[in-house]
Amino acid sequence: MTDLRSRTLMFVAALAAASVAAPVALAQGGPAGTLRIGLDVDADALDPTLSRTYTGRIVFNALCDKLVDIDDKLAIVPQLATSYTWLDPVTLEIKLRAGAKFHDGTDVDAESVRFNMDRHLTMQGSTRRGEIAGIDRVEVVDKLTARIVLKSANVPFLAQLTDRAGMLVSPKAATAMGADFGKAPVCAGPFKFVERIPQDRIVLERFADYWDAKNIHINRVVYQPITDGSVRQANLRAGSIDMGMGFLPTDAVDLAKDSRVKVFTFAGLGYQSLTFNHTNGTRPRTPMMSDARVRKAFELAIDRTALIQVVYNGLYTPIAQMVPPNSPFYSPALPPPGRDIARAKALLAEAGVKTPLTVELLITTSPDARQAGEVIQSMVAEAGFDLKLRSTEFVTALQASDKGDFEIFLIGWSGRADADGNVWNMVRTGGPLNASGYSNKEVDSLLEQARAVPDVAARRALYGRVAAQLHQDLPLMYVFSGKWIMATTGRVSGFTPVPDGLIRLQGMKVQ
Repeated sequence: MTDLRSRTLMFVAALAAASVAAPVALAQGGPAGTLRIGLDVDADALDPTLSRTYTGRIVFNALCDKLVDIDDKLAIVPQLATSYTWLDPVTLEIKLRAGAKFHDGTDVDAESVRFNMDRHLTMQGSTRRGEIAGIDRVEVVDKLTARIVLKSANVPFLAQLTDRAGMLVSPKAATAMGADFGKAPVCAGPFKFVERIPQDRIVLERFADYWDAKNIHINRVVYQPITDGSVRQANLRAGSIDMGMGFLPTDAVDLAKDSRVKVFTFAGLGYQSLTFNHTNGTRPRTPMMSDARVRKAFELAIDRTALIQVVYNGLYTPIAQMVPPNSPFYSPALPPPGRDIARAKALLAEAGVKTPLTVELLITTSPDARQAGEVIQSMVAEAGFDLKLRSTEFVTALQASDKGDFEIFLIGWSGRADADGNVWNMVRTGGPLNASGYSNKEVDSLLEQARAVPDVAARRALYGRVAAQLHQDLPLMYVFSGKWIMATTGRVSGFTPVPDGLIRLQGMKVQ
């Protein structure tokens, strides 16, 4: 058994070398102090205004500093800002760090804050617009002081600035490059852009004039998309990459047996969901799209716990709402329902649906998505659904989602510290990430109220009401909350896990 396992790992390692030959060759020939990170999928647009992928956020954390960040306890901490003060419920004053520069040598100043907020709000295709739509104006008080004036009180607004909405790009570069900015982004982070070869590598190098240069101990970072988890694991074991993310629980078990590898498993803030297309796009409306009883029957045919056990070694947590149990906004009153085939069949009969009802599920090409799709396919068949799987590459699947070219989409969200970041853009009428096309005036009103209330308990109650309505209408079926699983070789030290799942290079070292 041991010899067979050894031969298998040797074969996978050889496959890894063949599959990612260009990135590995580049990394092996790179300068001392190069950190090679294996991503589970390629990043999308390298423009914080347009980006929407989790792996893009990982790259941005090296490339683009934010006004503020979060630490491993989810506390908001300064980054490009040295301090922030609410002068009143709608006025946020931000003091900027003296001497901070963009990669093109221009200064980070209050005018650049105004430029970036305006860019997020007005740029065609912006996925940040919904996050900061509450801005009325940005005032430049002096070179290092900006005031963001909101239209109304917005408690989670500061938390939005801990992610891409708070990232600053160079106004000079963004103006000059226009729509091509993402091809050679210029920000103010610890690393500057060198090159990108899609589906192959993204290369960044240390920015000598970074304001916190003393905490940057790596000369170059190479992000390599390696979509097959087995190949990514083999690359890590072989030392072809120094760090990997997006590992599955089964990978973690294998990696933990290797003394040369250190595994980090920690709770996240996001969810995996089934998004149901309500009104998005021009596809003919099916019973699944038009009747909540059919969607509810589909949900009741799925055993979340069994799905997690089969695909994810039981490591993840079943949920039926937009935040996980470790969130202060989680509602204990809404546990995930158990499987009920009899009730599912009754709902289909009540809806006048003739079975088997053919339904299409859009999934990505990742092995776990395929396996999850097949498990769901088997489960729902017992209730009368003939589920067809449509598998496509991740970014292509997102594009299909945007256009409404799907019936059901198995897709996750990496999660935010504040519940607003897990729900506002996804279900609010007209939200930029509302792939379902869902619209409910009561939900919109509750979300607005939750933004205005500072008390956590009161906000939790409001989000509980939102979750209950969503569970009734099912624009999304929340399936589980996952855990982040990352691993490094012995060459890497100084990595600090943070629940948002991002890799912060400050303090990290590679031998």
